[in-house]
Amino acid sequence: MSKNGIPEMTGIMVCGHGSRNQNAAREFATVAEGLKARYPDVPVEYGYLEFCNPVISEGLDRLRAKGVTRVLAVPGMLFAAGHAKNDIPSVLNTYQAQNPGTVINYGRELGIDLKMIRAAGARIQEALDTANREQGEVALHDTLLMVVGRGSSDPDANSNVSKVMRMLWEGFGFGWGETCYSGVTFPLVGPGLSHAAKLGYKRIIVFPYFLFTGVLVKRIYSETDAVAANHPEIQFIKASYLSDHPLVLDTFQDRVQEIVEGQALMNCQMCKYREQVLGFEAEVGLPQESHHHHVEGIGGGLENCPCKGDCDASCRDEDFCKAHGLPWTPVHSHASPAPLEPVHDHSHDHGHPHDHSHDHAHGHSHDHDHGHGHSHDHDHSHGHAHDHHHHPYPHADHPHGPRSMEKKKS
Repeated sequence: MSKNGIPEMTGIMVCGHGSRNQNAAREFATVAEGLKARYPDVPVEYGYLEFCNPVISEGLDRLRAKGVTRVLAVPGMLFAAGHAKNDIPSVLNTYQAQNPGTVINYGRELGIDLKMIRAAGARIQEALDTANREQGEVALHDTLLMVVGRGSSDPDANSNVSKVMRMLWEGFGFGWGETCYSGVTFPLVGPGLSHAAKLGYKRIIVFPYFLFTGVLVKRIYSETDAVAANHPEIQFIKASYLSDHPLVLDTFQDRVQEIVEGQALMNCQMCKYREQVLGFEAEVGLPQESHHHHVEGIGGGLENCPCKGDCDASCRDEDFCKAHGLPWTPVHSHASPAPLEPVHDHSHDHGHPHDHSHDHAHGHSHDHDHGHGHSHDHDHSHGHAHDHHHHPYPHADHPHGPRSMEKKKS
């Protein structure tokens, strides 16, 4: 037993999404390093769903090679949307099915947490201090806070970004607060900032509520610059993302301890897969499966890109490279671990009781029956080709979204 109460032969697995931006991958690895420092006698590994190596299965293999038989798997996600609810659990379920001697206990996302709010506040304060020092002070009542979330087809995750914004707005006492998103949902950064600029505030501080850098954070800053160019009368400030702030690492450690103590309870009250959420009724009871197995490891081996890893992957496009005289190597020439084939027995379909012996039911056992007045006795035999696609987003025609911001052509 370790000093943190973690039994022997137990390891920690941090599960990330992955990014085309290799700097983002390196920053994510710092979380695993931070946990290793906090659990010096416990094996800690990490892996990604897509675009990066190591993939999640490779991290799990490394733990097994160290004699680990029980894995405490923590999603490196701010909120519980499709990645935390579907993709990561599907990969973990598949791995456990293929390795019967390994038990995987899945934790919950970072979520709405006062430590995360304090970390966000610290990043905003750093940006304010720099702006006041370099550009002169502007009263908080003359400042508008724009919090930018990732954006998801899950309205519960999107609404959590608004709650973070409200707590930061009220905590600082800004004159106004708004929320926008980098993609998928609405409003996007451009329309959101253009709207905010009409409200008459002297300063707008843009805060990406993201864990790490990457393609999307860079686009957020680019969109901010574009809107700022149209409003020279307003001072635009770009705050840093969360990164490996000590309070973020504290929250990851809390999530590990919740698994150990059997308290990793995800809040499913607003989950569109279990309840009839307004506008998303058709998604109640959809099967839990990953949509990322076809891109596992893609991007691995491209760490030495001409941009030194800090790019949006344009330099990996053949036409881009030829136009700029850069070396180009096809992505698929780089070896990466073979993607896992999903196990399609789906005895844990969303909206049904989830009695998992390995606690993969979105962070808890779901062995309570929700009486919704309708039955979800689906027979998901899945005797079909693996041509998975995401369920249609009901507001795909919204004028301020939800298409991701276009990549800028150089």
